[in-house]
Amino acid sequence: MASHPNDTGAPDASTSPALAIIVPTLNEALTIEANLRALAPLIARGVEVIVVDGGSQDATRRLAAPLASRLAVGERGRAHQMNAGARLTRARALLFLHADTRLPEGADNLVAEALADRHRWGRFDVRLSGRHPMLAVIASAMNLRSRLTGIATGDQALFMTRAAYEAVGGFPNQPLMEDIEISRRLKRQSPPACLHARVTSSGRRWETHGVWRTVRLMWRLRWDYWRGTPVARLAKAYRDAR
Repeated sequence: MASHPNDTGAPDASTSPALAIIVPTLNEALTIEANLRALAPLIARGVEVIVVDGGSQDATRRLAAPLASRLAVGERGRAHQMNAGARLTRARALLFLHADTRLPEGADNLVAEALADRHRWGRFDVRLSGRHPMLAVIASAMNLRSRLTGIATGDQALFMTRAAYEAVGGFPNQPLMEDIEISRRLKRQSPPACLHARVTSSGRRWETHGVWRTVRLMWRLRWDYWRGTPVARLAKAYRDAR
């Protein structure tokens, strides 16, 4: 993994922040600067923000470098990038944040409170930004499904103790459904803390490719995943449908 010149590489053994936020990026120049600026109050309170880029061809790294605690460039793939970010910190808790998602105010305190209880991991409720009226319905369905099943998606900003992360071996090395799979493994550690506070995630995926088409695609992929369809085949189906 290549690191930004201001990055020291291995985590400093003399420091152990309470929380590290790990942001995987790939060609996020349009939104990364504003989204990282929104994390500035957390950085000021001692939260470490680690951006792991998967080889962007735009200005993502240049825009992110002055706003992140660390910037590294690693192998492309969200699971690879998130695991790489976790290796760069000794933080006692980890939060994995999509580059197009914003945390609620005081997210660091909310995570600390959730993990101080019996929970070893959790997620936020999600709100989808955009104009389509069905986005609010989709977000509500995502939040309800997550509460009923104990499974979370990456859009909901998964967080966990380092001990829980290490106990399940981090994110699985797969190109799709890595969030679903790590949720299944984390459920063996504890039930998830399902926070009512909401992250705001971009609804561009649904609006760009069609709301109903995207909903049908994601449900079909999840159904096939539960049936044991190889992840490589699902990833190809996902790419072909985009």
